[in-house]
Amino acid sequence: MRVLIAEMKQETATFNPAPTRYEDFQIYRDGDIISAYRDTKTELAGALDVFAAEDIDVVPTVAAAAVSGGPVASAGLDRLLDELLESSRRHPDVDAVYVCLHGAMAGAREDDPEGRLLEGLRRVFGERPLVASLDLHAVLTDRMLAAADLLVPYHTYPHVDHYDTGKRAAANLLRLMRNEVQPTTARVALPMLVRGDQLITATGLFGEAIKMCQQIESSPGGLVAGVLIGNAFTDVPDLQSNVIVTTDDDDSRAAAEAERIARFMWRHRERFQAELISLDEAISLAEATNGLTVFSDAADATASGAAGDSNAILKGLIQRGYAGRALVPIVDAPAVAAAFSAGIGVDCDLSLGGTRDPGRFQPLQLQARVKSLHDGEFRYEDGTEGRGGRTAVVVAGSHHVLITEQPVYVVGRRVFQQHGLEPQDFDLVVVKSPNGFRTWYESIADRIVPVDVPGSTSANLRSLPYEKCVRPMFPLDEVELSPFA
Repeated sequence: MRVLIAEMKQETATFNPAPTRYEDFQIYRDGDIISAYRDTKTELAGALDVFAAEDIDVVPTVAAAAVSGGPVASAGLDRLLDELLESSRRHPDVDAVYVCLHGAMAGAREDDPEGRLLEGLRRVFGERPLVASLDLHAVLTDRMLAAADLLVPYHTYPHVDHYDTGKRAAANLLRLMRNEVQPTTARVALPMLVRGDQLITATGLFGEAIKMCQQIESSPGGLVAGVLIGNAFTDVPDLQSNVIVTTDDDDSRAAAEAERIARFMWRHRERFQAELISLDEAISLAEATNGLTVFSDAADATASGAAGDSNAILKGLIQRGYAGRALVPIVDAPAVAAAFSAGIGVDCDLSLGGTRDPGRFQPLQLQARVKSLHDGEFRYEDGTEGRGGRTAVVVAGSHHVLITEQPVYVVGRRVFQQHGLEPQDFDLVVVKSPNGFRTWYESIADRIVPVDVPGSTSANLRSLPYEKCVRPMFPLDEVELSPFA
């Protein structure tokens, strides 16, 4: 049997004014996909291992992924979708399709790129089995549900089950190909956006909902179950939370199980909100900590789609005269150019921050010494490539700043380590991530502080200018009617 594989992944923050371009996608084609993803900790790697064990002939087409960012420019999105669909049309004789998606992508004019892709694939391949894997932050749409036989979401937050999700998706696809199951899917939509530590599946309430999903999947007749909480910053008409359950030819069970999990989520909606700490208080906590303090700058989280050019925390540290050694990341191409022009070991005047989201951040003028210069190519913890463009490390007083030309994920430690910076050598490290960083920092941090600063991905959701999402929406509005009424 032959299975076509493809990937399209980008998480969009529509409040980020810096667009995502076609050139921002890292694209592999045909056989290069196999060499790029095999032996990584990704969905594609998990699926490839399942297919190899079953002697399935894999037909790779296009795998395109970009760091989370602003809306995808229309011309670039159209080009990307056209390439994905055209590459699929060249293989009309495959038996099934597996596509790896994030699920929360949005274009400048297209609110549902994933639905458009899945719909196009369905037109190409007719009734042949089509399965997609999703991030649990996916924005679920009717087009996605109608086009795919199965949608298989992550079960962990922070996300550590990429590989296992790929395996789950591939195993279900094989069952479909062998006509062993007949999927019946139920979906319950919830007008709620969720943030905060209760979403951490290992310790929070969300983990209880996910255990219900896993129990369904491991039971006779249970195929897929998940809670898609959406990406709160992808402001599109379908943004909300969803519970989906797919069973083997059992509509009533799927509906009952989905409602059971949805009622749990809705009952605890007040607890699925972030508790943030003011910058001034956060700095005081860092000063009182013996050991490493980690600041979570979720408001400028490149992992959630923000621009990455916030200087709010660095500015606050300098104004307060914070005496510890701080490590701060920032995206600023002009500042990188100035550092490269100056050269290693040279003091230079920098204008830092506010180049990508100037409506929120004003440049910070400071003098810094250039410590090191890099090409910005490295490997993340999961084995995939990071490309930050030219990268500079500069030192201003006791603070080190990692400056990249392009956004990168500042979640794990390797983004620092592979540029000569060891987080454990500092008193304070700023990460651009709401919770994903915990996998790599909880073991070394003495204190973790979620900081309330401005940004296009702020967990203070009422601070963001929503225009398109379902209303009323908790916590943006007082939602008086239960979705189960």
